[in-house]
This record gives sequence, structure tokens and C-alpha cells, in this order.
Amino acid sequence: MAGSSSGIVAGLTVAALATVGFLAFQASATVPADLRAPHAARSPEVSASKAPRDRKAPGALPAGSGTGQRVVYSVADDRVWLVDTGEKVKRTFRVTPGTVDPPPGTYTVTSRSNAVTGTDGLPVEHVVRFATIEDTTVGFSAPADGSAPQPNNPTVKTGGIRESREDGSAMWDFATIGRTVVVIR
Repeated sequence: MAGSSSGIVAGLTVAALATVGFLAFQASATVPADLRAPHAARSPEVSASKAPRDRKAPGALPAGSGTGQRVVYSVADDRVWLVDTGEKVKRTFRVTPGTVDPPPGTYTVTSRSNAVTGTDGLPVEHVVRFATIEDTTVGFSAPADGSAPQPNNPTVKTGGIRESREDGSAMWDFATIGRTVVVIR
């Protein structure tokens, strides 16, 4: 009888540890930016004002958008740049923002999910999270059904910055955990 009791206790312990680990992982996606592991919250290289744009080349990387490998997201232009070494733009594309915009600054990719249900209730894929603003997790994602990203309902707080499925795949490949995300106006 003592052997079966210790087996039950061991099983319950393993189940409890697995549950705690799962809950810790879920909680990590909603940790406020100022409580996460230390990283540069703001970069003096990133302009807080709207970075100047090249009107003849709207897809050109804005000046004052940081340095090094990074994702640059303009909340004013609803555009993303994937910037590789040597300041080479690997890809740029338009996005459809959520209702909660992250303030200008430098962030870090903190978590990723291959497929989840977004804050708007829609199935999304290639989710790359980098901030929590007003208790809303902010990140890039693509509609799982391949449909065009739709504007969000302004009455619901959403942090999903929607991109096409093709752009979402490129973001997924580029924006791994720890990658810098620079938000500009």
C-alpha cells in the first residue's frame, strides 16, 4: 500500500509542476514591459517624434529608427521594416494595427506562438509579441485563414498588429525571441 501512495504523490507532484510551468508561460506573455528582464526600454538612437519619410520612396527605412538587426514599426504609417545587418531592409510591408498602439521606443520580442486565438477572437498564426500596453499584449500576427487583415472593432482593446500571411511568415522567420523591435511614430 505504501508503494502505491508514493506513486500517487509523485504523479500529483509532476502534474502540479507541469501546471505551474504552463501558467508561468502564459503569464510571461502579459508581463508589463517595465517588469520584464532588463533590456533597453528606450534608445537615444530612436526618435520619439515622427521620423522623416522619403515621399518619393514611402517604403524607405526612416531615419532615426535605431541601428542593427531589428523590426521597425511605424504607428503613423502602419508599416513594418525588417532590417538586417548593414542596415539592409530585407522586407517592408503595410499592416493593420490593433486598437492599442505601443508608444515609441525600443522593445524586445518576448514570446511567440505558432497559432492562437487573437484578442479579437479570430484564429491567427505566426504571433510575435513584444509589449504589453494598458493590460493588452501587443504583437504581430496573420489571419490563419489567409484572409486580408481587417480593421479591428474600435470598442474592443486589441493589440494584434495584423499582416498578410506571407508577411507574417517573413516576420516569424526574422523576429525570434530577443530580437529588437523599434516603434516610431
